[in-house]
Amino acid sequence: MTDLSIWLEATGAVAGAGGLGYAKVRAPRVYWSLVGMPVTWGRFLLSYRSTMDVCGLTVQPSGLRAFMTRNVARREVQPVPPKIRRIRGTSTGLRVTLRLPAGLEPADLIATSERLRHAWGVHSVTVAETKPGYVELRMTGYDVLRRVRMPRKARPRDMVVPVALREDGTAFERDYRKAPMALTLGANHSGKSMYQRNLIKGLAQLPVALVGIDCKRGVEQTAYGPRLSALATTPDESASLLAVLVAEMENRFDLLKGHGVSDLWELPAALRPVPVVVLVDEVAELFLISSKKDEERRERIVTTLIRLAQMARAVGIYLEICGQRFGSDLGKGATMLRAQLTGRVVHRVNDKQTAEMGLNDVAPDAVAVASLIPMERPGTAVAADASGGWSKIRTPDTSRDEVAAVCRAFAHLVPDFPTLEPFRPYVPADMPAVGPSLVKARPVTD
Repeated sequence: MTDLSIWLEATGAVAGAGGLGYAKVRAPRVYWSLVGMPVTWGRFLLSYRSTMDVCGLTVQPSGLRAFMTRNVARREVQPVPPKIRRIRGTSTGLRVTLRLPAGLEPADLIATSERLRHAWGVHSVTVAETKPGYVELRMTGYDVLRRVRMPRKARPRDMVVPVALREDGTAFERDYRKAPMALTLGANHSGKSMYQRNLIKGLAQLPVALVGIDCKRGVEQTAYGPRLSALATTPDESASLLAVLVAEMENRFDLLKGHGVSDLWELPAALRPVPVVVLVDEVAELFLISSKKDEERRERIVTTLIRLAQMARAVGIYLEICGQRFGSDLGKGATMLRAQLTGRVVHRVNDKQTAEMGLNDVAPDAVAVASLIPMERPGTAVAADASGGWSKIRTPDTSRDEVAAVCRAFAHLVPDFPTLEPFRPYVPADMPAVGPSLVKARPVTD
């Protein structure tokens, strides 16, 4: 009987260890909740002060505090680390709120995040400033980008579209009010089109006018026709469409002037024109010319794009420009246009110069990260903006058919836009309608 019980206990222990090993690979959230989080929490608390001291994240105490410690408490005066205000566990990691002592700033913690990651044995550590004097350490226990699962609360709202998952487990959101113009770069099969699909899928559910420019004869954006207010599939059509958008911009400026406001969102809701998002696929096709007679068209296209990028934010017209490369080698006006695109997303690129085109002027520290994105991780990118902050992201695997189904389901949201009617894409009358419940993104796995 004793031998049987020993055998059963040994079998149970082996089965439990095997189950945890399986969960670590196939169900990392479960493994993190059961094993990883308690172990990391304990390691963090036990080694916090020594880790802060070794990493140079402590300051000398004030004179009064040093006097009280030495003469009243009769203890040795030690450097002061950031004070822990709150520790919260999540399904992907730990969130630690710290109160910074005088003499430290968030940049000090950001500079040592890699050392903190190794000290506490987590996958990544990112630092976010919550309010003056307070930061949040976002520790991720495992590689959340290996299998992308968007947070359940991530929903399109108020010109904010969740597009991808950040390395810290939060949703990366495309906020058109904060970064109205954006540039997306990436080589073939890097996930650039996947990013745009997720963007269109979210925008289709909002009350906006979607304008597509796809000079690859519309092979990508034609499927989204039921939700598009306009679509141009050749450079000539694009030139005409952009000219109409510039005229619309000028009319909207007259409207703002007439009501004494300087921004579209200051108008009453009843008078506010619908926002417009212009989606440009492969922008290089608009810059390239094959003969002398194409130069005039190119100049018109470049001029209108620059005008929209410089001024259209105030009237609710936003640019989303996508391409493989976007630098001075495209010709006159390319660098000037790029400077107006504050939001940057750079996928895997073929050369370091392309990564520098997208990131060097806004987040130079991210250039090396973008240059090392592996080919077997499609959809992985570096997202940055003019504030200098950046994060590693990955978009969920969404097929073209799924996005087309969303566009059909929300076709009733296409606004009445008479000036864009000549560019409205043809939609067959027998195209089936699909409900939004049938269009869920699949998780991305390696």
